[in-house]
Amino acid sequence: MNRITLRVAGYLHALATTLALCAAVSPAPTFAQVAVGQGAPHIAAAADLQFALPEIVAAFARSGGTQLKLSFGSSGNFARQIVQGAPFELFLAADERYVAQVIAAQRADGIGTHYATGRLALFLPQGSPISAGRDLADFAAAVNDGRLKRLALANPEHAPYGRAAREVLEQRGLWLAVQDKLALGDNAAQAAQFAASGAAQAGLIPLSLARAPEMARRGAYVTLPENWHTPLRQTLVLVKGAGPTARAFAEFLRGPQAREILARNGFGLPAP
Repeated sequence: MNRITLRVAGYLHALATTLALCAAVSPAPTFAQVAVGQGAPHIAAAADLQFALPEIVAAFARSGGTQLKLSFGSSGNFARQIVQGAPFELFLAADERYVAQVIAAQRADGIGTHYATGRLALFLPQGSPISAGRDLADFAAAVNDGRLKRLALANPEHAPYGRAAREVLEQRGLWLAVQDKLALGDNAAQAAQFAASGAAQAGLIPLSLARAPEMARRGAYVTLPENWHTPLRQTLVLVKGAGPTARAFAEFLRGPQAREILARNGFGLPAP
């Protein structure tokens, strides 16, 4: 099976670093880099939060909060790292099943909290021969007539948005037809970077990334019907040993300022 796995630190990560203001953004750490409860709390965040979370951290700082250290990546990889002892204090997953893994391993402090609902989008870079359509009619035609050479999405094995993309393609009867066209990112942000670069003619990526101004300048997108895949119930959980700053930030994420930022970035919101 011919698949291209994207392992590139893209411009999305660099942009998130500049937006964070008071947050130090880094790739997923080795287990010894940060001690839980000491210094700036280390937060493991799903890649679809690359734009929204630094803005929330900035709002948290303005309200009197202190520094946070952010790492963005796939929820499945973070869940495995936390279960193995990675020194994160808060886990913001793109899907509740990965929080359930942390809870089952007795690494969680308390239960998970549903903080947002993710949406999936079809992103088409500038110059793509495919027309944007919410029904994916021209996309399906492009799969069959050869216009689609590469399709970017996150790896379904450990990234919730990749799994949702696979469900959409299965639901539309296209999954088998795209097997030799898949360009897999380690996480949703890497898949978005690959699609935006024009190396793929289309990408199935988080709406929160597709609608960001930096992405919008590189292409167009359509939001896909939410009933085409299992709901992406984004869930947070504190990790055992979490300190007061991580706990305060977890509470802030449930407040009105954070909810407004999440909504503006394309996330659905649970009832207050």
